[in-house]
Amino acid sequence: MAMKQVLFLCTGNSCRSQMADGLINQHFSGEIKAYSAGTDPHGLDAKAVEVMAEIGIDISAHSSDHISLYENQSFDYVMTLCGDANEKCPLFFGGVKRLHIGFDDPPKAKGSDEDIIDVYRRVRDEIAGQLGDFFRQELGSRGTTK
Repeated sequence: MAMKQVLFLCTGNSCRSQMADGLINQHFSGEIKAYSAGTDPHGLDAKAVEVMAEIGIDISAHSSDHISLYENQSFDYVMTLCGDANEKCPLFFGGVKRLHIGFDDPPKAKGSDEDIIDVYRRVRDEIAGQLGDFFRQELGSRGTTK
């Protein structure tokens, strides 16, 4: 079976799409190659890097890329992870499965430092769970559940 390609989109390509990229590349290595981009990229979120490192996934070398970088590349799936990107996702991605699975935006979390980092962890775990379930069902795969 050919390796599937997925593009995760969020507005800033700083947090949710970066976590999804790292999680799917780790858990579905050899089955899926994940990429991420944004409609208005603004750099990698340090707390996203931190909570991914807690589970052994290093995204510190990821770049925050604009969606235009991928307009001539073909994907099996284009998935928006925030409502804004879902509304602004260009239609140049033809012949792909387009999906929207929304998650809370951790950088908007309020409270103590511990409260905020807990939101990042919760969203990381929700992304791992929901996208993992989706791709296991889609591919008939077990993926890894690390």
